[in-house]
Amino acid sequence: MHRDTTILHAGYRTESGAFLGGPQFSSTFASPGDPGQHQWTYGRFHNPTWSAWEDALAVLEGGQSIAFASGMAAVAAVFGVCLKPGDVVVLPADSYYTIRTVASGWLKKMGIETRLVSMREGDVARALQGARLLWLETPSNPLLDVVDIRDLASKAHAQKALVAVDNTTATAYLQQPLALGADFVVSSDTKGLCGHSDLLLGHVAASDPEQVKAIHTWRTQFGAIPGPMEVWLAHRSLATLSLRIRRQCESALRLAQLLAGEKKVSAVHYPGLADHPGHEVAKRQMLAFGSVLSFDLGTRERAEKFFGGLSFVREATSFGGVHSTAERRARWGGDAISEGFVRFSVGCEAPEDILADVSAALSAS
Repeated sequence: MHRDTTILHAGYRTESGAFLGGPQFSSTFASPGDPGQHQWTYGRFHNPTWSAWEDALAVLEGGQSIAFASGMAAVAAVFGVCLKPGDVVVLPADSYYTIRTVASGWLKKMGIETRLVSMREGDVARALQGARLLWLETPSNPLLDVVDIRDLASKAHAQKALVAVDNTTATAYLQQPLALGADFVVSSDTKGLCGHSDLLLGHVAASDPEQVKAIHTWRTQFGAIPGPMEVWLAHRSLATLSLRIRRQCESALRLAQLLAGEKKVSAVHYPGLADHPGHEVAKRQMLAFGSVLSFDLGTRERAEKFFGGLSFVREATSFGGVHSTAERRARWGGDAISEGFVRFSVGCEAPEDILADVSAALSAS
């Protein structure tokens, strides 16, 4: 079957009854005698709603998956099972700001060294010497840089380092890092995977059974578990994933092309543009180029006038939802961007309406 069909049916029951069983809220399951003889015992260990969702994620990722309460809970689990005092982790200099904050704060306190390196221009091979973990993020947020996962995974493994890929921006629909050599995939499912701006969830995927077991044990012992209702809603959203993302990617490319021709825009960052530095790599390792793009209006004043000129595009953080949103990213701090840098998350509205709204807002700016 086509992959879209497989995803739509992933984790659903094949026997008679409800297509997708309702969320299981039980914290305690009847389990007399030897606990090892029972599939379900206690709600922090396992839950049938999680299992159905994780089965579906495994179809997407091409490897076993473990659900977490948020993307950062998933990040913490990979750091927790991979790193110990004295280890070195190599992070992209433009990786997600909170990950860099955790590395410079908590990991440093634990005696773990963090090496920040530009994945586009820096000497990654040198940074990997003696490292335990290479962390990648592609496309990155918010600059949409793209790195060659297969190439960097090969270099890391040659140095005996593990490789984790933050796949949040692309989602597992557009990119499968495990197939490209990564040991772990991390995703904030809050974004494009769930796609409705109403859930906080994350997951980790891995292909090695021992690594899967270690991640699962971490979740059990630290209690970073997702709510059954959130997981059930996420699974329900998965059926429209291919429809949502294909529509968003098509509109994002059209919007990027429009912006690239605007004199008021000093730079456009989108891997789908032929002049993007990572365009050829993105063509090889991604199904399409994603729903997020960024562009620079130069100053805070111009960016704020742009937002004032929008009619239905919401000014909000995060990305990947069915409603188009945008924000002046510098308002949060932490990224090497201008005060007029705009990150735009393309929704599922009619492409013509998105282009018209942005064009009108650019005129207002």
